[in-house]
Amino acid sequence: MRIATFRHRTAGSAARLGVINGAGETSDAHIVDLARAAELAGETANISQFTDMLTLIGAGSIGLANTLALATAPHPEAILPLKTVDLLAPIPRPRKNIFCVGRNYAEHAAESRRAKGEAEPTVALAHPNIFTKAPTTVNGPYDDVPLNSALTKKLDWEGELAVVIGQGGRHITRAQALDHVWGYTVADDITARDIQHHPGMQWFLGKNFDGSCPLGPWIVTADELTDPQRLRLTVSVNGVAKQDGNTANMIFDVAALIEELSAVLTLEPGDIISTGTPAGVGFARTPPEFLQSGDVVEVTIEGIGTIRNRIVEER
Repeated sequence: MRIATFRHRTAGSAARLGVINGAGETSDAHIVDLARAAELAGETANISQFTDMLTLIGAGSIGLANTLALATAPHPEAILPLKTVDLLAPIPRPRKNIFCVGRNYAEHAAESRRAKGEAEPTVALAHPNIFTKAPTTVNGPYDDVPLNSALTKKLDWEGELAVVIGQGGRHITRAQALDHVWGYTVADDITARDIQHHPGMQWFLGKNFDGSCPLGPWIVTADELTDPQRLRLTVSVNGVAKQDGNTANMIFDVAALIEELSAVLTLEPGDIISTGTPAGVGFARTPPEFLQSGDVVEVTIEGIGTIRNRIVEER
């Protein structure tokens, strides 16, 4: 299933949950309003599961089963054309920071070292490089990304596969890791390179501008995307291709990242792991390229969908 957070286009409307039916963003696609479908079906006991995405994730397999039942044969009054609603980030406000992975594709790691004049490592990395993005970085799949050009002149793109945890846990083994995944979505880890590369390597500040992590356009549940390591990932800016990679080329795959994180801390339902970006980012290009106000960035992941965000100068 493709499960989205959306809002009706009426003043003051609240965020709601829906299942996408039809072919993605095409004109015949529609969305099933889950709470409305439960109400019309007389299933009032289940409506509370559809309060928001975090509540639904917390409901586990029962919540998914109820979602599937409602989306399979919904009451006609619960069905809306997708083009008539606004899609929000699937989890508009995560409970904690998004876990992110630096240099998790070999070609991206190499281009980053070349751009910074770093020597090639003599031994392979034994552990992933983990950093985080704050909940306030989360942005919608089609919303504007703010640019504060007084603070950064080097805003960059990084298309990534994001993993949403379902069943939480600690000390999760690699063999069990994918059983803890609820679903997958698309992310763009937008980064202020001039701040990230300040003396002292200010990774956190460079990665944490408000609105710098668009997510969406929905979450594809894990049962529909059983192998996260076979997905093509592309990024374009103003229609020009910039990144074209495949999740098969991750240094640390999804299962390894879950194992590594859960060895240190408890993963919880709704946690998000953004798994790194392939080669083709702006600062490593010749000459370097950075995002300007008015630019449109599109990130597409095979089997999931596309997010599309315009860069807009803050006023």
